[in-house]
Amino acid sequence: MRLTILGGGGFRVPLVYGALLGDHAEGRVSHVTLYDEDPARLTAMARVLHDQAEAADVPDAPAVTATGDLDEALRGADFVFSAIRVGGLEGRAADERIALAEGVLGQETVGAGGIAYGLRTVPVARAIARRIARSAPEAWVINFTNPAGLVTEAMAEELGERVIGICDSPVGLGRRIARLLGARPEEAWIDYVGLNHLGWVRGLRIGGRDELPRLLADTKALESFEEGRLFGAEWLRSLGAIPNEYLHYYYFNRDTVRAYQEAEQTRGAFLRDQQRGFYAEAGRAGQPAGAALAAWDRTRAEREATYMAENREAAGVGERDESDLESGGYEKVALALMRAIARDERATLILNVRNGSTLSVLDAAAVIEVPCLVDANGAHPVGVAQLPLHAVGLVTAVKAVEREVLAAAASGSRAAAVKAFALHPLVDSVAVARRLLDGYAAEHPGLAYLR
Repeated sequence: MRLTILGGGGFRVPLVYGALLGDHAEGRVSHVTLYDEDPARLTAMARVLHDQAEAADVPDAPAVTATGDLDEALRGADFVFSAIRVGGLEGRAADERIALAEGVLGQETVGAGGIAYGLRTVPVARAIARRIARSAPEAWVINFTNPAGLVTEAMAEELGERVIGICDSPVGLGRRIARLLGARPEEAWIDYVGLNHLGWVRGLRIGGRDELPRLLADTKALESFEEGRLFGAEWLRSLGAIPNEYLHYYYFNRDTVRAYQEAEQTRGAFLRDQQRGFYAEAGRAGQPAGAALAAWDRTRAEREATYMAENREAAGVGERDESDLESGGYEKVALALMRAIARDERATLILNVRNGSTLSVLDAAAVIEVPCLVDANGAHPVGVAQLPLHAVGLVTAVKAVEREVLAAAASGSRAAAVKAFALHPLVDSVAVARRLLDGYAAEHPGLAYLR
């Protein structure tokens, strides 16, 4: 099989390639094409992947090529991973800074920052989807690009069911809960429902029995893992569920905004500076074998340890425990998804797919994040119990925002863009919404289409 990675110079590409190196089954990926508009990032990433293959010392390592030609990258692809970042980390840092100056959250997928990122990204994602439909119509597209649910919905306008969004947050959350309950994660059924970065684990079934109530009754166990420390045992028991960590931005918004405002630099600015150093080091000519991979490993360890640091500061829970540093394994989810489709190896995965009739409060085209059964025909959402009213309010409000972003990106309407900001639960004023859009439009050339 041939895999194309759009955004192939991105920092997390070695996670995907590392997973491919461990796959020796028949029908595995034999060739990876990296596509990126930045030649320096492509060069650095190709060196990291070369070091990975050398270190793995496997005879069937997937061949790697790099290109800046999108049509060339897509030609012959069986799967396409879309992992682009429109505006780069400079754009993310600006999104955070402009929002915080108005006293609202600027996180890259939540609130004002997520809207700004979506307004920049959706037109590009739609154009890429059209190119894929023309150059690789039989390819399956797995979308990593944030805001993942919004971008997947935009690409689905062109690609239909052949685009599927993934995120590692629900996987990591389910894994932590299962292990606390003494179960192997792969043997547990996770009752998870919502939108990307806006979902809840409402049950975890082991041998047909829901064990989540047992965890909710145990304060010590609840406060022994990341989400329990962030939200607190009392609030989790009130909800009767374990929220995705990103809901901390909603439930403790004022505390988190204050922590972000008081931080030395925002997350985007930290990653921008950190990755600038990494790419300069990894791309330097004449380095000894393994140097690029070593630089990537060091950078990744620091990145993982500082993830959502401001939220932990707001919650007063200190640094992440070692047990929480393991990611949800989005590369493993992607590999399992590819296997299920390419080999008809049926799997159950939490994915971002079209709703159909799964959630009655949303229309059929709305992309939601739920458990899906995956086979050679794609991903099929599993029927779930309907959301409680408090969750309905958040899910429908945020979906309304996403629809305004899609409308603004399609029409160039400034009014629709202002409406997207103003309708978001974390933006508290139409006047603020207008100032946010003015600030973002002045900063980002990619928003010049809004009028």
